[in-house]
Amino acid sequence: MRRLLPLLALCCALAASQGAWAQAPAADAGGPALASPLSMSVRVDPQQVRIGDPFVYEVVITHSKDHRYELAVPQQTGDFEFLDQTRQRQDGPESATTTFRVRMSAFALGSVEVPALPFDVSTPEGPQRYTAPPQAVEVTSTLPPEADGQGADLFDYKPPEEVPIRSWRLVLTVLGALAAAVLAWLLFRWWRNRPKHEVVVPQLPLDVRTRKALDALKAEDLPARGQVKEFYFRLSEILRGYLGERYAFEALECTSSELMASLRRMSTPGLPEDALMRFVSESDMVKYARAEASAESCSASLAFGYTLIDQTYVPPPPPQASDNAAAPRVQ
Repeated sequence: MRRLLPLLALCCALAASQGAWAQAPAADAGGPALASPLSMSVRVDPQQVRIGDPFVYEVVITHSKDHRYELAVPQQTGDFEFLDQTRQRQDGPESATTTFRVRMSAFALGSVEVPALPFDVSTPEGPQRYTAPPQAVEVTSTLPPEADGQGADLFDYKPPEEVPIRSWRLVLTVLGALAAAVLAWLLFRWWRNRPKHEVVVPQLPLDVRTRKALDALKAEDLPARGQVKEFYFRLSEILRGYLGERYAFEALECTSSELMASLRRMSTPGLPEDALMRFVSESDMVKYARAEASAESCSASLAFGYTLIDQTYVPPPPPQASDNAAAPRVQ
């Protein structure tokens, strides 16, 4: 019995020296059941840091393979700031080991207790909670040891202050808006005054245009529809337009007497003056005196139009610039 006493004392001393290994704490009142890992080790690296410098809080948990541990970062961290965390799991034949490395920094001097880390545990029996025991870290000042003798001291952080900074943002914004407006105006002016590419269709000769106009009038057959007056108005306009463009004078603006007088003062070889005079008189009687005209008279007047072209039209010489030249009358 006396031989067993030293052995029992040695076992108690070894159990007391294992401070890094912890058992699961009691369950919180009203909370979920606590998971019991097979073993756990907790350490802080380094044990002594300067204020604000990061350190690593490492928790290694050996547990059943059907358990999964997830770190639940506490909402209230006090004098500590959680920077980031890593999680690594290795499965063995009989158990699994999950390692958590949490980077933190402390902002209080002296021996400061690191907050206990809670873990959410997924088990076949349902979700559970386990909390690792807290650890202590020694936090020192950032000032060198000899600073105390020189009157240096560590002051608390000051709140943010507004500092006026000269900025050209408003001026550049206004200048940019003005430049955009000027550019838009210049583009609009260019678009409005840009050279327009128009397709110029060559104008048909006078005799071809006049014959087309007579053919269109003939196809309408106005006398057969009782529109004799309209027929003579249209025919007179076509022939006056032809004569004005053929002999270069304003035939459409002339009265019947002015028309004949203008033609007599010109050189008009081949012009059937007597037949033209009869046509002018007959058309005036129909247009203004409401005289009746038979279908045969309308056909004869239309045939006179074709005859007038045949007897008077001569292909013009090459065009020359002239201010007195009359514009085309027959379309």
